[in-house]
Amino acid sequence: MPETPNLKIATLHIKNMVSSRCVRTVRDEIAKYGAKETERITLGKAVIEYDPKKTDLFILEHALGNHGFEVLKSREDQLVEQIKIAVIELVYYGVNANSIIRNSDYISEKIGLPYSQLSKVFSDKTGTTLEKYIILIKIEKVKELISYDELTLSEIAYQMGYSSVQYLSNQFKQITGYTPSEYKNQGISDRRPLDSLLG
Repeated sequence: MPETPNLKIATLHIKNMVSSRCVRTVRDEIAKYGAKETERITLGKAVIEYDPKKTDLFILEHALGNHGFEVLKSREDQLVEQIKIAVIELVYYGVNANSIIRNSDYISEKIGLPYSQLSKVFSDKTGTTLEKYIILIKIEKVKELISYDELTLSEIAYQMGYSSVQYLSNQFKQITGYTPSEYKNQGISDRRPLDSLLG
């Protein structure tokens, strides 16, 4: 009679997952090393089922690391990654929610902890304030929208939750050194990967 495998469940909290392509890569690596997902893999998280005799978690984590994904061990590191993902989801996938919902309310509700606590942990672990990180993500999204050349600057300002084009322009120049018009007219292309914005 065949022996029933001693399957284990593990939750991997994974750093630097910022897109659906990242999810596909993680899914492929998990399958390659003999594990399977028990629920849909999401940005920053994979719950897997594996047989310890066939799948070595350390080797799987190392393989993920080769793709730039770090499996986070500490609760605070996991929380920082959840915050980053919430910000990216709000700015990149919020479909104009950004101009309707306050950033702090969205992030707090998404993670289920007070914004003040999240802000403190984020600053302590990254050396950057959460507000500054939100601005960096928004500016990367603005660069993307400018490069598509489909929206006016007024439309971009509205979509990104800025109260005026002037406010967007000032913040854009403060971060990039260019005004949005200079960025567009000079054909500047310095978009940065979202997972590299904190150094």
